[in-house]
Amino acid sequence: MKKRILLTAVTALAAAAAVIYLALPGVLYRGFVGLDRCRAGLTEKSVQVDDHRIVYLEGGSGAPVLLVHGFSGEKDHWTRFARHLTPRYHVIIPDVPGFGQSSKIDSALYDIKSQAKRLERFMEILKIESFNVAGNSMGGRIAGQLALDKPERVVTLALFDSSGVKPPKKSPFQVAWDRGDNLLLVENADDYDRVMKLTFHKPIWLPTPVKKYFAEKAVRDRPFNHKIENDNRVRPQELEPYLGLIRARTLILWGDDDRILDMSAVKVFEAGIKDHKTVIMKQCGHAPMLERPEEAARHFLEFLREGEAK
Repeated sequence: MKKRILLTAVTALAAAAAVIYLALPGVLYRGFVGLDRCRAGLTEKSVQVDDHRIVYLEGGSGAPVLLVHGFSGEKDHWTRFARHLTPRYHVIIPDVPGFGQSSKIDSALYDIKSQAKRLERFMEILKIESFNVAGNSMGGRIAGQLALDKPERVVTLALFDSSGVKPPKKSPFQVAWDRGDNLLLVENADDYDRVMKLTFHKPIWLPTPVKKYFAEKAVRDRPFNHKIENDNRVRPQELEPYLGLIRARTLILWGDDDRILDMSAVKVFEAGIKDHKTVIMKQCGHAPMLERPEEAARHFLEFLREGEAK
């Protein structure tokens, strides 16, 4: 009798797990995310910043570190990376306005300067006077703009495969961008694999239902992402002309197989930013903190510690 009850319970649990796996990919994804956040010591919070509600992750203690995701990204793109930071640093990871769970306002502008100003106000509201900032891709350009606008507040700057300069060699993404196409916009669920292959040297493995969840979300987000793209085409803000004005000690970290922003951009950043350190990650694509979070975090922590030792 007991064996029959146990078998029935196990069967029910297996059936429930199968339903979650196949029919409720969002639940499965939130489970994975919750576990990663727990391991990193991060808690989800939100705050009103003028006309936007910004949802963010926060955890750890020590010197503040602001992490800024790229175009079409979200805060949890940094979670596994942040796991290695929170034992020593106070980590803050927002959904940049217009992305993730933060406000999306049709009448607002989402060009780089506007976004940098929002994150500046965000840190003011959190009462953080000075901080280290790292950004990936579009997030790097926002981080660089913060370093230019508020040099007295940005202690160090880290640019992970950052936009903001014109690489001598154009990537496939940049060739398409110049003709008016954005290869990061997902047309349909089947198109998601193309974006993954473009972004990573070796695409991250995802359970099929979770990948389906991401793909469907990317399709839903496409119209507003397109609006943000247009805001940046109309009001472009490049870092290149102002690199010499960046006072913050800077880490330039790049994947050598970046097909979105070619590695030749590194030389442009190096020529412009006086106080810099460069790290090239071999066999890595456009998002090192996602593709190889432990290694990327190790390079970032070394950079921070070197600065603290001076």
